Amino acid sequence: MDKAILLEAYAHMCSVRAMAEIYDANRPIAKYVHSTSRGHEAIQLAVGMQLTGDDYAAPYYRDESMLLGMGMSPYELMLQLLGKAEDPFSGGRTYYGHPNLKRAGFVKMLHSSSATGMQAIPATGMAHGIAYLESQGLLEAEENPVILCSLGDGSVTEGEVAEAFQMAVLKKLPIFYLIQDNDWGISASGAEMRAMDAYEYAAGFKGLQRLRVDGSDFLKSWNAVLQCIDYVREHRAPILLHAKVPLLGHHTSGVRKEWYRTEDDMSKHLKDDPTPKLRNHLLEIGIPETELREIEEIQADKVAQQFKQAVNAADPEPSTALDHIYTPSGATEEVGIRKPEGKEPVVMVDAALHAVDELMAKHPECLFYGQDVGARLGGVFREAATLAQKYGDNRVFNTPIQEAYIIGSTTGMSAVGAKPIVEIQFADYIWTGMNQLVCEITKSNYLTMGKYPVSAVIRIPIGAYGGGGPYHSGSIESTLLTLKGIKIAYPSNAADMKGLMKAAYYDGNPCIMLEHKGLYWSKNPGTELARCVEPDEDYILPFGKANKVLQASEEAIDNGESCVVVTYGMGVYWALAAAKQHAGKVEVLDLRSLQPLDEETIMASVKTHGKCLVLTEEPLLNSFAESLAARIMQQCFTSLDAPVATLGAKNVPAIPLNMGLEAEILPNSEKVALSLGRLLES
Repeated sequence: MDKAILLEAYAHMCSVRAMAEIYDANRPIAKYVHSTSRGHEAIQLAVGMQLTGDDYAAPYYRDESMLLGMGMSPYELMLQLLGKAEDPFSGGRTYYGHPNLKRAGFVKMLHSSSATGMQAIPATGMAHGIAYLESQGLLEAEENPVILCSLGDGSVTEGEVAEAFQMAVLKKLPIFYLIQDNDWGISASGAEMRAMDAYEYAAGFKGLQRLRVDGSDFLKSWNAVLQCIDYVREHRAPILLHAKVPLLGHHTSGVRKEWYRTEDDMSKHLKDDPTPKLRNHLLEIGIPETELREIEEIQADKVAQQFKQAVNAADPEPSTALDHIYTPSGATEEVGIRKPEGKEPVVMVDAALHAVDELMAKHPECLFYGQDVGARLGGVFREAATLAQKYGDNRVFNTPIQEAYIIGSTTGMSAVGAKPIVEIQFADYIWTGMNQLVCEITKSNYLTMGKYPVSAVIRIPIGAYGGGGPYHSGSIESTLLTLKGIKIAYPSNAADMKGLMKAAYYDGNPCIMLEHKGLYWSKNPGTELARCVEPDEDYILPFGKANKVLQASEEAIDNGESCVVVTYGMGVYWALAAAKQHAGKVEVLDLRSLQPLDEETIMASVKTHGKCLVLTEEPLLNSFAESLAARIMQQCFTSLDAPVATLGAKNVPAIPLNMGLEAEILPNSEKVALSLGRLLES
């Protein structure tokens, strides 16, 4: 090997050792929880030094040596360690060793969370996105990109890693999985946690090439990594490298090695310290002892000076804490023609289909995937009918039954420039995808300071009707609304569906479309108005704009005999039907989007009428509806003539299958009419 490469690697190893020592010696200063890469240096440097500016990576929290190998300085890493304002990754928002980078000439790194194994799906999503862009001739790169996914061996037991491996081999994606195995989780050993290591486990994924390497030996690591990178660049297929490494430091600064490891265990690991191994090799090939000592002294001094500099660096301004919750929206104004002349009404499901069709025709980077949305069926509600035939299996395709991958892959897709529209088949099946939504998607823009917003549309059929039963009828908006960093629409008619779908695509943030399946076809009595004239292709309806679908009479308002129903989805039609029993006395306000929420219109309507009913299909207790009612009470207290009323489903764990029981649980127009009667009389 080139001596310059070996000496560079040795210099980095000396830096890593000095960094670990100075952090440990300054524990009151290095107060935030952190991990170091001691023991993992050789394999990490072999990777970091060979990736190029065309490549992408999803490191994990122990990969500081990899970052140094990529060209980051100890000072830059220390800024993150100490939570400083100039931390290049997150501006002081996230832990040491949690990188993200979008810098010319450097490996591109998307946001990675602390949740072990979670980066496997976004990383595989990046590979999936690259493969798609290549298939469409949309990728510009000097050489074929490699996507690196770095994992600790303990994390491979996570189910989401299996989903990533499955998709990588199913779609033959250009990804390099690096598994660093130090035989420890936190205090649990490999023997306690697994029946096989990652190399053995990977044998079950047909088409996933595998290698083993002594990850404490830099030369062996370099050659194994070179082989893996060359394989992915040439074959555009996945490969896994299992690197056995020692753990020489603490699990983290908060869980110190002496708390759970024996002297024999630590002595065994020290025998494989990569630094003396490489040092001995350098001596064997003729590098003078004096030169090695000089490198060690230079690196120790550099680390000490950079640590002092980082300690003295400025902390973030408290006023920046609210920056980058969202990226600026690309859809802020209502444009286009909502009701073109001479057009026939369409049902909601067709308006959604036409919106996606128009987006895919206009934007080659757009693709659509989920369970059963491919050519044979086009979705269980026919919401993707004809799309696969029009755009091909590369752009519209079925996924395995993998909600985590469907959701989490959008992070990686977006990071490489693809624009995904995905579907979860029923709201009741969102839960296996919540890890990715919570850990990766919602936090990405915030923790990367706007470098990696997740531009994705997640479609979710929702709601109950007609005996759908306990696993196809759920309402989940209150759970989703506890998450920050996403936007949520809930259209109630075809025109809103199309306009909000377009807005979601152009918004630039992760947008969830909650689509009530009971409104898709306007077959339920009383929902006929969900079918309406379809807007033109240019129509965009921004999130956060409520709509008055029914107004009370001026006379009723002047006499103090009116109220407003604040609702969305199926609630709009229950309210409209109920209002017929209270002619002229009821305003119906359709929220259309739940986050952002049009509070200005809500509060103005409540102040106009003095009485308000918040109506939802969800079980009422601890719901979004109750939260909104409390907010209205706070902001409109002096304008209210009665307490804000709420109505929702009864507080049961699931919607029963039997339609009589279902009707007992859910709101309906008669129940709403009774609530309105009580409110108007109060």
